[in-house]
Amino acid sequence: MTKKPTTQPSSSKPPIAGRTEYGLGLLILLLALAIFSQLTGVDLVGILTGTLTPTPTTPPLAVSPTPALVTPPPGGTPIANADASVYVLFSAPTGSRDPATYRDGPDTIVAADIAAATRTVDVAAFELNSPAIASALLAAHQRGVRVRIVTDNLNGLDVAAYRHYLAAPESKREAIADKMETPPDETLLDELYDAGIMIVDDGRQALMHNKFVIIDGTTVWTGSMNLTVNCSYRNNNNFIRVRSQRMVADYQTEFNEMFERRLFGPRSTGDTPYPQFSVDGIPFEVYFAPEDQVIAQLVEEVRSAETSIKFLAFSFTEDALGAAVLDAAARGVKVQGVFETTGSLTEYSELSKFYCAGLDVRQDGNPFVLHHKVIILDDYTVVIGSFNFSGSATAANDENLVIIHDAGIAAQYLQEYERRLSESRTPQGVTCPAR
Repeated sequence: MTKKPTTQPSSSKPPIAGRTEYGLGLLILLLALAIFSQLTGVDLVGILTGTLTPTPTTPPLAVSPTPALVTPPPGGTPIANADASVYVLFSAPTGSRDPATYRDGPDTIVAADIAAATRTVDVAAFELNSPAIASALLAAHQRGVRVRIVTDNLNGLDVAAYRHYLAAPESKREAIADKMETPPDETLLDELYDAGIMIVDDGRQALMHNKFVIIDGTTVWTGSMNLTVNCSYRNNNNFIRVRSQRMVADYQTEFNEMFERRLFGPRSTGDTPYPQFSVDGIPFEVYFAPEDQVIAQLVEEVRSAETSIKFLAFSFTEDALGAAVLDAAARGVKVQGVFETTGSLTEYSELSKFYCAGLDVRQDGNPFVLHHKVIILDDYTVVIGSFNFSGSATAANDENLVIIHDAGIAAQYLQEYERRLSESRTPQGVTCPAR
């Protein structure tokens, strides 16, 4: 388990910026803050006195990398068709629990792209513990690339849920794990902080749930994949790379809102520059939650479906979207879907409603996690992103969602859907009301 720095960071590297609490007696709190800083490495004194600078004008001095970040070396797996405007990537978990088998996964491809950065890398990461990605970020920082990171304060930097999991007796761990998005991960963000990379966390109970990377102002990676070992090698995920100035403008605006303005969740502003645009003639739509009323956009898309709806869902608990799917089925649209097994039979999940209505829905067969948030409409329109189909994603979390209208891209997601369908199973334990 990675620990926070045990000594207060020097002035030569930017501190972690989190919540700012004003109105407290600084003199009274000085001793407590000093102790806290020594234990955690978070410069609360700097935060409270306003001496922090969110974006240094020159990259801070780097320090030697810790051993955890040296292996594997940055570089990663070369990107096929690196100049392509749109590049779709899927994880391919084998079910192995042996980390020695985790090689050449999607994280190494993202790492290769980061390794090629020459100017800037901005990362919004719910979690980050991939050695390949962390090493690439560290190497970029050391060669003078400006690297900035936004994360979730619990699951990203502090990993409070993971520590709670470790401290719990064995009999309690399964229940705790069920409340986590993925099986417990450690973090490498502390090591990046030690190297002088500035990290901003959301400092709140709801989630900074985005997973996106912006490279050199030309490229955006986004999708369901956390930048972790679990999401790269154990869980089913997708990550898409788009080279588009308008895509960059949208995601850069969202990143700056969090990193520079410290606006998260319901405080976020609806200022996406290009909600709709085209990339090489392919129509894209980009939305951020909660400010862009994402569920309303999804309901509209589902209502437009004419022949088929297929989905892969880590979490599907949003009643309005569920009702739209049921309405589509009632008018003759063929509905099929695969749910992540964990949580799929709770009272909040849409699985039982769909199954009892006669829809072809299943539970996934991955011994780890089906982590997709994908909807495919009429084999043509694809919905992807960090956005789970849930109330929390709708109203509280920071999320992003992309809608793409293109048969070629849809075909790639349909292949992934068929792979997941082939290993799925009929839901177990569903009790339908008598008719």
